[in-house]
Amino acid sequence: MQGIPLLFGSTGEIMTEKSGNLNLGIPGVMYIGGMSGVIGAFLYENSLSSPSDAVGFLAVMIPLLCCALGSLLAGLIYCFLTVTLRANQNVTGLALTTFGTGFGNFFGGSLIKLVGSDVPSVALTTTSNYFRTTLPGAET
Repeated sequence: MQGIPLLFGSTGEIMTEKSGNLNLGIPGVMYIGGMSGVIGAFLYENSLSSPSDAVGFLAVMIPLLCCALGSLLAGLIYCFLTVTLRANQNVTGLALTTFGTGFGNFFGGSLIKLVGSDVPSVALTTTSNYFRTTLPGAET
């Protein structure tokens, strides 16, 4: 189930490469699209007076449209830079991937703070103790 988005991205990249282009920015475009969908869902939910007022169709379509618009905008930026301005495809794609990851992390962290929830995390001591092993015969 988690590999389906990667399958869509890699299928799109295969078609892009057959046309003679190399788009290394696909993960960034997917990240921007996903975060745009989350922002759309957040804004729709906050526009309601109560959560029970949500319309199921709109609750699905608004994030879907925001996701499509975010991905479309990122793809248009990549296309404009590489096709119209003839920028290097490798550099532009990697820059778009880096920007998309930063965009998602920045706005994702901001939304978490706005909602007031705390993302659960595991303490470093817990993970360190789990992986700490003692060699037989090396006890002091």
